[in-house]
Amino acid sequence: MAGKGSNLTLSLAKALIAHMRFSDVAMALLSLFLFSALVQRLTNKGPMLWPVMGIVPTLFYHFHHLYDWATECLIKSGGTFHYRGIWMGGAHGIVTVDPTNIEYMLKTRFINFPKGQYYRERFSDLLRDGIFNADDDTWKEQRRAATSEMHSTRFVEYSLQTAQDLVHQKLLKLIDQLVASSEAVDLQEVLLRFTFDNICTVAFGIDPGCLAVHLPLVSFARAFEEATELTLLRFTVPPFVWKTMRLFRVGPERRLEKAVRTVREFAAKTVTDRRMECRFTDGSDLLSRLIKVEKFSDEFLEDFCISFILAGRDTSSVALAWFFWLIHNHPRVENRILGEIKSIVGEEERVFTMEELKKMVYLQAALSESLRLYPAVPIDFKEVREDDVFPDGTVVRKGARVLYCIFSMARMESIWGKDCKEFKPERWINGDGELVMENQFKYPVFNAGPRLCIGKKFAYMQMKMVVASVLLRYSVEVVQGQKVAPKITTTLYMRNGMWVTFKPRSRTRTRTS
Repeated sequence: MAGKGSNLTLSLAKALIAHMRFSDVAMALLSLFLFSALVQRLTNKGPMLWPVMGIVPTLFYHFHHLYDWATECLIKSGGTFHYRGIWMGGAHGIVTVDPTNIEYMLKTRFINFPKGQYYRERFSDLLRDGIFNADDDTWKEQRRAATSEMHSTRFVEYSLQTAQDLVHQKLLKLIDQLVASSEAVDLQEVLLRFTFDNICTVAFGIDPGCLAVHLPLVSFARAFEEATELTLLRFTVPPFVWKTMRLFRVGPERRLEKAVRTVREFAAKTVTDRRMECRFTDGSDLLSRLIKVEKFSDEFLEDFCISFILAGRDTSSVALAWFFWLIHNHPRVENRILGEIKSIVGEEERVFTMEELKKMVYLQAALSESLRLYPAVPIDFKEVREDDVFPDGTVVRKGARVLYCIFSMARMESIWGKDCKEFKPERWINGDGELVMENQFKYPVFNAGPRLCIGKKFAYMQMKMVVASVLLRYSVEVVQGQKVAPKITTTLYMRNGMWVTFKPRSRTRTRTS
């Protein structure tokens, strides 16, 4: 009995010692965690980087207002800060808004800051080696071919004609129907349909019919939209998660596979049909011109098609949606735009020519200002090929990712002055009434350096055609009570769209503040 008592006492003692050791270890780890967090908070001028978890908990905490939070961090840190992800995850680098850093990355040391494996891997199923997912020689070849054709007189005239036809034969007719029925409509959705039809017609000579008056469901357009959204999910989860789902074809990756298959089938059929038609006709669309003058493979042309849809659909439509939101809140700007349009064409409702659109200087200034505050691509990034040092002294290591926040740049007094947050088109016009051409590294809305957007002129023409044609005829009224806010994704969509009604515009009445 005594022996059993001694054994019990010994067991309790061992358990107590083990418990004390566990408590000591736990306390030591907790102390180390808190000490590391304190040191980081005192030494790092950027957002909180937690031990083990890095910036991830901070991001999740501020996710509902991520762009505004990033702007605050960049202001406090002087324009650049370091970040790292989960321990062993490999994510690290810097976030910057410094125009000198951006110029160094996008121009001076362009070769050392490619799209990189991280970006290309996630878009590989959808874009493959298309121009917006390519680096080095593959990218150079596609850009050379696209630039040559897009800057030709023939393509410029064709793109103007397609925009004129789409605006007058589809967009304005749809709005007329909405006016007659007094219906509200999601303007962002309408503009997405418009730009989808427009880019498909300009680039491939095919009208998918998304903007028909009954707003039909077009299977290819829906598949493309789904493929884009599901691809973007890969940027929000660790690689082993989405790669495992892709391997076993489950969850979002299964849906992505199906959507990509539909998109690829459309692209393949488009290329095949266009090759056949080019034997008998001489088309003016971009794909026809590439087939006629270049010896590209079908796969090359398919990749090219899908990349152009991605670039031409989302960016202009999103930019236009934010523009209409801004002028709704700034009637002074809307009235001045209307005054300019009427000074050029009078009260007549007409199809605008290229010369008339070029004269709309204040309208282009207002569009540029809208893009400054709400850039279609709010954040972009590059990967570091070899160790480097930026002009401000920031060191980056091989494999790091450099993010530059275009949304935040517009809200930096150090870049745009004390009135940076104001919607002020006048900042784009000099004393002689001419457009100001800002430094592209201060305003990388259309990218910058060797990757400067080759469709920039087309985008402005398209946007000016839509805005001038609509505003001359209708007042666009935003439905009250809805919350218009950015969606956290690679393109600055409005989270819930933007519902509006259209009212025929009085020939003599203008809005007042």
